[in-house]
Amino acid sequence: MSSDEIKQETKVRPAPSIQSLVELARRSVPDLRRNAETIEPVPARRGKALVGRLRRTLDWTRLPGLKPREQRRPQRLVVRLIRGYGLFAVLPTAIVGLYVFALATPQYVAESQFTVRGNLEPMANTSLGLYQELIQKHNSQDSFILRDFIQSRTLVEAIDTKLNIRAMFSRDDIDFWARYDTEQPVEKLVRYWRRHVSPHIDVVSGVIRLTVRAFTPEDAVAISKEVIARSEALINEISRRAQDDMLTQAQKEVEKAGERLKRARMSMQEFRNRWGIIDPIESAQATMTTIELLRKDKIKAENDLRVMRDSRLDEKSRGIQVLVSTVAAIDGQMKDLQNRLTNDGLIVDASHNLTQALLEYEGLMVEQTVAEKLNASMILIFDRARVAASKQQIFLATYVPPLLPTYSAYPLPYTTVAVALFLFTMLWSSVSLIGAAVNDNRL
Repeated sequence: MSSDEIKQETKVRPAPSIQSLVELARRSVPDLRRNAETIEPVPARRGKALVGRLRRTLDWTRLPGLKPREQRRPQRLVVRLIRGYGLFAVLPTAIVGLYVFALATPQYVAESQFTVRGNLEPMANTSLGLYQELIQKHNSQDSFILRDFIQSRTLVEAIDTKLNIRAMFSRDDIDFWARYDTEQPVEKLVRYWRRHVSPHIDVVSGVIRLTVRAFTPEDAVAISKEVIARSEALINEISRRAQDDMLTQAQKEVEKAGERLKRARMSMQEFRNRWGIIDPIESAQATMTTIELLRKDKIKAENDLRVMRDSRLDEKSRGIQVLVSTVAAIDGQMKDLQNRLTNDGLIVDASHNLTQALLEYEGLMVEQTVAEKLNASMILIFDRARVAASKQQIFLATYVPPLLPTYSAYPLPYTTVAVALFLFTMLWSSVSLIGAAVNDNRL
């Protein structure tokens, strides 16, 4: 076998898919060549216009409403960043700086601190350990009452009636942004008041820190003093009501104790009139004493009678007859006294005896004794309540009075400008990032 025949036999046959593609290309080339020969050639002067129209038609990345890329004037990135930052950050910050440095009216702050004192009681919290005695409830409820009262419409209207705070906050020399409009309703005045008068409570110590902002130092101090005076009047009113309630309750208890003692004494008087005995206990003791004496006399008479009988005297003798009569008389008296202890001879009904009288008398005596002691205790409590009511149990202690401020604490121009620049910078950065993301991902 020759070498050419060996090469023909060892030639690699293409895959069926590749062979089909090759045959398709061979059939399509004559058609493409024929079509290309029939196309009219494009003039050179119309080539650019046609290409541009084709690009605009095939620009699938252009979003509806966006300016086409070809119509935008190319700009440098640094120029665009500087222009955008100046427009969205520097310019608004400059406007804010112009306001706070040139137009804003200075505001003065008067600060005072006070607390509610009196009626202290330890907190019922055993988990505090040794610190339980140090931390106390300094009338926390009264402190929160004062805080709500300072921010209430009632106080605003009262202070407006006395100091005319509408005129204080709406003078012509106050800038337009901070000035209060006198034509607004009282609800707007209360909101304006809450922005300028701020009470803060320290929960542990119960101290109330009051800060008042006004456009003159004198107005700030005047408002602070009036707020403290009104708060003290409220605390005094609360204390007075508590004192009146304490006196009223003590008076009622004294009257109840007096009525109970009166009923006990009337019951005792009725018992004495019904039984005819002033003191059954003393009567019983006197009866028992008499019985003991009679018993002794009876024993002596019986001894004498036995002696006389042992001497063999006649039973009809005068001495023996006298002793026999004496013993009989003593027995009769003793029997009458013993019957008196069980059956009272002063009344017709024999079912009532002195023992029953003693039982009833002892109950009445116990009731009378309890009523007397209770009445004495209530009178003592009433006296103490009257003395306590004459003193002020709850009062407002102002240990940091409002002083005249010497410099304006607001509007803090440098801090305001710095914060404004930071916020506008963040806003510009966010808008720039969103715009860049939209441009890079246009559909």
